[in-house]
Amino acid sequence: MSKSCAQVEAILDTLVRVTAALKSTGVPFALTGGSAVYALGGVPSEHDVDVVVRERDADRAVSTLIEAGMRQVDTPLDWLRKVRDGDRIVDLILRSINGPIDDEKLATAGDVKVGPIVVPVLPATTVMADKLLVFGEHFCDYTWALPAARALREQIDWDQVRAEVNHSPFAEAFLLLTDRLGLSSPPKSGPMRVDTPVKTQPVRPQEHAS
Repeated sequence: MSKSCAQVEAILDTLVRVTAALKSTGVPFALTGGSAVYALGGVPSEHDVDVVVRERDADRAVSTLIEAGMRQVDTPLDWLRKVRDGDRIVDLILRSINGPIDDEKLATAGDVKVGPIVVPVLPATTVMADKLLVFGEHFCDYTWALPAARALREQIDWDQVRAEVNHSPFAEAFLLLTDRLGLSSPPKSGPMRVDTPVKTQPVRPQEHAS
């Protein structure tokens, strides 16, 4: 077995263990990010398991996973809790770029069979919009989002994605790319126009000197 295949199998094993543990204690959750993309038909993540939980359930979720044999990992981020299962990381996301994880967001998740277990998974539209809103001047890596868009293009409501990300020029650039590649349907009104300009640091004239 190749190293990549072994990593994927290990991640899927962790996903199953996380699902079984959280379900056993009644902690509401859903897959998001790369884990959701895989569950919905995309390429599996080789690095971590991404789960959304309500902030008020964070401590109980972490305790549940610790009791299942995992261990907590410290993080300075207040919107995220982490645990480790061997060399795999489980991200417990409490707030997305669109706001806190609440009952309304969790209610949009659908049950999907992943391996031997049924898992609640956020819709492809939500996963894509959340990912595009992460992009900015300091992080704009399309290498995850583009394969996800290709794999889930028929499941994504592209008009809804555009409506949710229309304030982001970085999301606009990505959607122009998916339009040109035939992965998404261009809006009938033409390309998005971002009203808020991108804030950049001014470049001093001497920095252009050779």
